[in-house]
Amino acid sequence: MKLTLAEPKYLKDSISIISDLVNEGRFKITKDAIELIAMDPANVAMVIFRLLSSSFVEYKIEKETEIAVNLSNMKQILRRTKANDTLVMELKENKLIMQLRGNTTRTFSLPLLDLESTNQKIPDLKFPLIIETNSELLNEAIEDADVVGESVNFIVEGKKFIISSKGDLSNAEIVIKEGDNTKITIDTQDTIRAKYSIEYLKKMVGGAKLAGDGKVLIQFNKDYPLKVEYKTLNKVQIAFILAPRVEND
Repeated sequence: MKLTLAEPKYLKDSISIISDLVNEGRFKITKDAIELIAMDPANVAMVIFRLLSSSFVEYKIEKETEIAVNLSNMKQILRRTKANDTLVMELKENKLIMQLRGNTTRTFSLPLLDLESTNQKIPDLKFPLIIETNSELLNEAIEDADVVGESVNFIVEGKKFIISSKGDLSNAEIVIKEGDNTKITIDTQDTIRAKYSIEYLKKMVGGAKLAGDGKVLIQFNKDYPLKVEYKTLNKVQIAFILAPRVEND
């Protein structure tokens, strides 16, 4: 296996986000992509990641391979990449060799872990709505909600997406209307409302770094999991599924 990435930022930013949710990860390396599906230790959030083979300048694999690594350690290595570096990854002697080639050549080895293969499956979720909006709008809304509470309500009323949070003394409400930056597609007349953890959402909205078009896709339903998705076309895709919080928590 030899994989060469001329723009390591796609892997660097992805692992930085994923490692906030998952300590160790098992990657599947196929002819089409490097893929990871993992749950956080509390089984509250799932991350689905694909770094497409088309994002590499060299992508040689003899057969489909699975490797498990400590994501915090991988993040520390990737943080050492500089703007003009090329990242080369190879497998040697039960280690992942990560070489940064730029003004200098720096080589790191990351031991492979013997993680139990869990075969995480993406749940088959059905949503009555999809919101496409500017990722920065979502980031700002989560930061606003975080000022007053630990959980956030996502509400869709017609063509309005409302994000609200309530604390002991304070309330926050952010209204995003359908317009130039936002499209709301919904197949019901009912108001849809669900509650989610701000702590997890703050980690997930980091995916905005990977939104090549600056967009985020948001899907949810009443007291139902939330799906948030970012992508750069032909490069990278990252999605998160977050369990709802019950209304009486």
